[in-house]
Amino acid sequence: MKKYFVILASTALISGAYLQSAAAADNTPAASAATAKAVDSANAKHDAKRDAANEKHIKDLHAKLKITADEETMWANVASTMRANTSDIDTAVDKREDLIASATAIDDLNAYAGIAQAHADSVKKLSVAFAPLYAAMPDAQKKIADAVFTQRGSKH
Repeated sequence: MKKYFVILASTALISGAYLQSAAAADNTPAASAATAKAVDSANAKHDAKRDAANEKHIKDLHAKLKITADEETMWANVASTMRANTSDIDTAVDKREDLIASATAIDDLNAYAGIAQAHADSVKKLSVAFAPLYAAMPDAQKKIADAVFTQRGSKH
């Protein structure tokens, strides 16, 4: 999850710098409308990429955790939570990208705080959704889950 957040934050920073330089080049009403349309298009492209990456992550995690047929209902809740979390983080990132062209330093910091808060809230929601599944796992599978989550944290 930490790697995912770093990717999201990096994307936001890079996109923000690009959008800021484009807006600074031409501030006419037509250019502002074109910039807004470009921002919406860029947001949709970034959202689609993040959604695809999230779906791949859900599928990979399902395989790594060796989710059984009996666990599928609980796993569905975890996967649904992960999708909702991605949407929440996308919204925070898009909000920052939308205002970046005219943002003050304080606006940008507050928008970045919104992204960080969305991430923190998402981790809490995922923990709540994952807890029943983890509790139902046999010890051998719990060890796998422990290794998967510990490994992710130690790589970064």
